[in-house]
Amino acid sequence: MSKNTVCHAIGIWLASMGLSGTVHATELVYTPVNPAFGGNPLNGSWLLSNAQAQNDHRDPNLSSRTPTSALQRFTSQLESRLLSQLLSNIQNGNTGSLTTEAFVIDIQDDSGELTIVITDRATGEVSEVVVSGLGPL
Repeated sequence: MSKNTVCHAIGIWLASMGLSGTVHATELVYTPVNPAFGGNPLNGSWLLSNAQAQNDHRDPNLSSRTPTSALQRFTSQLESRLLSQLLSNIQNGNTGSLTTEAFVIDIQDDSGELTIVITDRATGEVSEVVVSGLGPL
């Protein structure tokens, strides 16, 4: 036998011994990333921030809005406060009305039946809210 053949036979024998060793394997387990599909709930904020970073859609109505001025905010708060005061006066048996730029609000208390008539000044549309069982305290 030649030296080359012996080396070749030994190489094959060593390779077969190396391949015939025990092999340990485990099954593959899929773990979802998205918390909506069973993933870790701590991934939610990371996924949301990535989605927002990739979102290039802009709301066309958002850019056309102008911010409210201090006068508009003050007027809105004042109207809210006056309406609240008007409704609070119902407890004392007082009725009244409030006229704003957009609405006319009439409040009537007829011995326990509260009637609120709201008139839209622009369209003339009238809404009426009737609440029974209320009376002056």
